[in-house]
Amino acid sequence: MTPLDKPLKREVRIGEDLYSLTLDPDGLKLVPKGKRKGLALRWTDLASGDAALATALQASLASR
Repeated sequence: MTPLDKPLKREVRIGEDLYSLTLDPDGLKLVPKGKRKGLALRWTDLASGDAALATALQASLASR
């Protein structure tokens, strides 16, 4: 299996919208195409089951 040692970027269509998905050794980031801010999730949060908590916290900080 190939190790994830550098960022891997892909374009993803969700419904009618395009997103940029970046996978790197720290986690993943999903950003609407043409924007800078999006959803970031660390692998440690995902593996430990804290993904929902991390996502909710990030969403609450973004809405300020």
